[in-house]
Amino acid sequence: MSNETQALTWLVTGCSSGMGEALVRAILAEGDQWSQPSSSLKDAGAAVFDLDGTTPQDELNAKAREIWDIYRKVDVLINNAGYIDAGIVEGFDEPFLINAPRTNAFAPLNLTRAFLPMMRARKSGTVLFTSSVGVYYGAPGASCYTGGKGLIEVVVPNLALELAAFGIRTSLLTYGYFRTEVMTPGNLQHRAPRQLPEYPDLNRLVVAGCAAANGNQPGDPRKAATVVVEAVKGTGRCQGKQLPLRLPIGKDVLQAIRKACEERLTI
Repeated sequence: MSNETQALTWLVTGCSSGMGEALVRAILAEGDQWSQPSSSLKDAGAAVFDLDGTTPQDELNAKAREIWDIYRKVDVLINNAGYIDAGIVEGFDEPFLINAPRTNAFAPLNLTRAFLPMMRARKSGTVLFTSSVGVYYGAPGASCYTGGKGLIEVVVPNLALELAAFGIRTSLLTYGYFRTEVMTPGNLQHRAPRQLPEYPDLNRLVVAGCAAANGNQPGDPRKAATVVVEAVKGTGRCQGKQLPLRLPIGKDVLQAIRKACEERLTI
């Protein structure tokens, strides 16, 4: 892992609240440069850009070039933007099922592709993708969200091998449950097109479970953000350590991964 002494330039998506905002504050505390899609953190010293990862690839390419031309580099790209839409699978239709991975998986991959030509030419860079503990176990109502994260989980290891020869590091940030606004009303959506009467108890369980978790998650997002910054820069508790392909963040993640692997090995 490189232990950079010079200031790094970071691009973080999805920073208006939650883990994205915590990441930005941790980055600024290190004295690095930070650019991001538009948010209220502009007054903290950020450069602000309007960026929608679901726009056509040529538009993302142009935006990436615009950002690169301003800073002459982007050292670290954190693909953090995403959303949760909870619902029972039988209540989905195909467009609904596609929309969530479009934002949570294809958008970060498209944005990454927009920056890769410049990173490859410079032969350096770090690309991070936000994953979730939810890909390691099943939960009613979670298919749209974890489906996209699962796609990221299986694509990124291949991408990492493809980029290693160009000096570009790649990692999956697999978060556990942290006290962010992700499950607050208005952020967490329940927009499945069909609310089937056959699932009344299960639907109530999904809604009640999310409401109970909101604000009671065990993890502190500020601590998680500090871990990410230290892992990228090779400082603090990550001094002398290589950035791993998968970076589990939170005790609940380690337990879930271990249990999932043990279950898969059970014959």
